[in-house]
Amino acid sequence: MPLEPLSQKEIEDRLAELPGWSLEGDRIARSYRLPSHFAATAMVVHIAQVQEELDHHSDLTLGYNTVSLTVNTHTVSAVTKRDFALARRIEDLAPGHGAQ
Repeated sequence: MPLEPLSQKEIEDRLAELPGWSLEGDRIARSYRLPSHFAATAMVVHIAQVQEELDHHSDLTLGYNTVSLTVNTHTVSAVTKRDFALARRIEDLAPGHGAQ
């Protein structure tokens, strides 16, 4: 069964449950600030592990002490439930890396 794009209302409702995340075009996005480059790099590796587990991958950018992500479901070029499942997992792991 193919994934269906979420409506604007569904996206807004789900974003309300994920502080810091926003809609940017056809993607949801979030940036985190971390205490050091090493902490940011460790978070990227942790996110990569989760993405492999879920078989769903974001665009991920590592800065000196920042990690930025944009997420959408490439097969439908839109935001789906799958994107929010990944965002939730990332939100859950972020505090363990000191991310804000």
